[in-house]
Amino acid sequence: MDRTIFTGTMPALMTPCKADRTPDFDALVKKGKEMIAAGMSAVVYCGSMGDWPLLTDAQRMEGVERLVDAGLPVVVGTGAINSNSAVAHAAHAQKVGAAGLMVIPRVLSRGSSVAAQKNHFKAILSAAPDVPAIIYNSPVYGFATRADLFFALRAEHPNLVGFKEFGGKSDLRYAAEHITSQDDQVTLMVGVDTEVYHGFVNCGATGSITGIGTALPKEALLLAALSKKAAEGHAEARLRARELDEAFGVLASFDEGTDLVLYYKHLLVLNGDEEYRLHFNETDVLSDAQRNYCEQQYNLFKSWFTDWVRQGGVIAECM
Repeated sequence: MDRTIFTGTMPALMTPCKADRTPDFDALVKKGKEMIAAGMSAVVYCGSMGDWPLLTDAQRMEGVERLVDAGLPVVVGTGAINSNSAVAHAAHAQKVGAAGLMVIPRVLSRGSSVAAQKNHFKAILSAAPDVPAIIYNSPVYGFATRADLFFALRAEHPNLVGFKEFGGKSDLRYAAEHITSQDDQVTLMVGVDTEVYHGFVNCGATGSITGIGTALPKEALLLAALSKKAAEGHAEARLRARELDEAFGVLASFDEGTDLVLYYKHLLVLNGDEEYRLHFNETDVLSDAQRNYCEQQYNLFKSWFTDWVRQGGVIAECM
């Protein structure tokens, strides 16, 4: 099973809204094309950033199909309360030609049961046997996939080729130490913007899924490139990657919080993408303080980055 789809940097696309707060799939496809043109290896839809709990199954499938029809490599999120819905999304992904699957644990109903999760994962993987898949591990979903379950699934489902870790440093370390370092046929994707450097350098990650990269694709790709070079032992790249990682700190930390979609949509609005101004629920808005803080940090980062890149050297090599 080809795992190369999970060896690059890919943005988790958000779902833009029309004035009536229904999905704007034209704008979704436009953003997907922009991301690929910027150098991203694929796009992810519908993970948490895509607001999957707020969309109907039909809307999610339409978004996937529109992206695929536009010629974009798409990794499809399978989040669902009901396993039957997750299976339907996986089967649809294979039918329309999606490039990969992000297998999300069962939530709310028997979410803490290992047996229930194993059956949930097996059903999804069986529904799209020709599509390479990674398991999405996240504290948000309330279930931690450990090594024994991962390898039991992989023994029966060769399309399971990797692991996306959304947790912190210790979670990434566990994934690397006990799962993805067993052989070079299993890949590790960094799933949180605050741990890109740690994931590549200390945990052997081969790719990343980014939230902040939807607003700052050039900068997110540069951090990944510097981190990959640092993982090869390049001293200057290690220094520069850590500097960029630290400067990204606050903006990246939005990825860890409840309001991540609100923050990152606001950054897109600051970039001029008005189609991201609205949310599906009218009351889902940043407070004035949150919005002002977000703008202050965004402007600070952009000013710092403009000055920092003038140093050239390995920075210029990796841009």
